Amino acid sequence: MQGRFTACEPLPGRRLILIDDVFTTGATMDQASIALEHAGAQVRCATVARA
Repeated sequence: MQGRFTACEPLPGRRLILIDDVFTTGATMDQASIALEHAGAQVRCATVARA
């Protein structure tokens, strides 16, 4: 998953909630949140279910 996600635009100062439908290893949420943070966003994560 490393390096698979990038933000389409800069997001300085934006506050986002990243929602994953099923949390397994956490790799998807981890890498997506890193990409959003690199774009300048503050990210909080939530999940619906855990496998």
